[in-house]
Amino acid sequence: MNTIDRKAAIFAYKERKAPAGIYAIRFAPMGQRWIGRSGDLDKIQNRIWFTLRHGSHVSKSLQAAWNANRPEDFAIERLEEIDEELTGYLRDRTLKDRHLHWAWELGAEAV
Repeated sequence: MNTIDRKAAIFAYKERKAPAGIYAIRFAPMGQRWIGRSGDLDKIQNRIWFTLRHGSHVSKSLQAAWNANRPEDFAIERLEEIDEELTGYLRDRTLKDRHLHWAWELGAEAV
């Protein structure tokens, strides 16, 4: 890849709109779910799996379930994407409200 192509690829990556929204981590054998919110749904699984593999996830119940079971038993599903036009305070507030809504709706722990 030449320098111009590389710079164009970097620029395109920086300019992309990351989909923000609500996700669920599902533990299939027990039917447990944990609900979270993210400013970039495309990258959230890598972040969460990294913290779980290293034993440093903030949710003690999710970390305990991960430690006691196989990683293949866990999956992430997108529940809702928020409007990409929302920015700043409105985006944060919407994410927070929808996060609480989904946790209550599914009877799941919010992480």
